[in-house]
Amino acid sequence: MLTQLRRSVVLCLVCLVIFGLAYPLIGVGLSQLFFKGQANGSITANGSTLIGQNWSQTKCPGHLKGSCVFQGRPDALGPYSDANPKTPNPTDHPGDDPLVANGVAGESGATNLGPRSQELVNYTKDLITYWHSRGVNPTSDLVTTSGSGLDPDITPTDAVAEIPMVSRATGLSRAALTDLINQQTQGAEWGFLGSTYINVLQLNEALHKLEK
Repeated sequence: MLTQLRRSVVLCLVCLVIFGLAYPLIGVGLSQLFFKGQANGSITANGSTLIGQNWSQTKCPGHLKGSCVFQGRPDALGPYSDANPKTPNPTDHPGDDPLVANGVAGESGATNLGPRSQELVNYTKDLITYWHSRGVNPTSDLVTTSGSGLDPDITPTDAVAEIPMVSRATGLSRAALTDLINQQTQGAEWGFLGSTYINVLQLNEALHKLEK
């Protein structure tokens, strides 16, 4: 019996060392060595490239908030934050709110609003009005929310649509902004999965460098 007990204890210790210490440490070490950015949450000095941010509250001296930067899809936009600072989106809106806008926590996930939903119609009209007030003729992406509610990317077409707004607020030429968009455009994964896209955070970081 003592022999069996000793073997059990030794096996437990061996498993603890291998699977409880060595395996996790090796996994962390390899991820830090080969995938450091992804392992650390793809964090830059201004946030994570994996989560959409509320750019609509960016201060732009002499111009409307958010007009001096490129903005993401409405899930990270908070179109109601200017009209009602205490409530980023209607209180009965079931989802697709920004993570945080004006100190109010949002939600992630789809709204589940159907094509016949009057709330969806009103929400879309509000977004269109929001963009038109900034001189933007919005694409369908800029007035529709993503499934996750936290989409960090837009299409090159979406970015081009925002050029008039950003050009007016920053003083940069449309040609310069077009070149910037082309530089920040990333191809489909593995060359065939999905479509071309632009990470909004990285685009705005590049925009900030261009303004200096």
